[in-house]
Amino acid sequence: MSGNPVLIAREGQLAGQRWVIENDEFLIGRGGECDMVLPERQVSRHHVRITPGDNNNYILHDLGSKNGTHINGKRISGSVPLADGDSIQVALSVTLMFIGTEATLPLTWEKPVLEKIMMLDEERRAVMIHGKELMPPLSLAQFRLLKLLFDADGTVVDRDSIINVVWPDTEGIGVSEQAIDALMRRLRDRLAELDDYNFIVTVRGHGFRLDNPM
Repeated sequence: MSGNPVLIAREGQLAGQRWVIENDEFLIGRGGECDMVLPERQVSRHHVRITPGDNNNYILHDLGSKNGTHINGKRISGSVPLADGDSIQVALSVTLMFIGTEATLPLTWEKPVLEKIMMLDEERRAVMIHGKELMPPLSLAQFRLLKLLFDADGTVVDRDSIINVVWPDTEGIGVSEQAIDALMRRLRDRLAELDDYNFIVTVRGHGFRLDNPM
């Protein structure tokens, strides 16, 4: 293999930083003597070691770390060969990309932008799920309810807040729990037209929250 392999931090406070593996042993951990120092509590003092392999490749060794090491989402034990582009998660707190040689190193590295499954466009009263727009658009009451949940960003919204936002001119007079439940049911049905994922979660005795994963 020509050139030296490189590790790139993909997220967190170290995002974008690069380390060239130049020696026969590259140590990663929390300890100050490591070649790559990761200042995270979940990372062991000596967490993993990378060494050259017998087949012109490189081997990652988990050093019995307490919180484990994952490659491409799968937890490993012992020693595992690395391939170009592998994603290495150290204690599930730091993610690194292994680049097999400096020759294939990207000129720039930007932190990946994560988007929610569901996105809203308030001006057009539009709802997009997986990039596909819900048609026809939601009713005004349905959109008001969805935007309230969306803006709460996963926290619970109580029924009084729903009444104030969805029916702002009623002061709650004549708005029953059955009316709220019926509106919530219609909204769930509309969202299910694009994805049957349970976006709206009922928190019994408290209200509702939106589960909108990355």
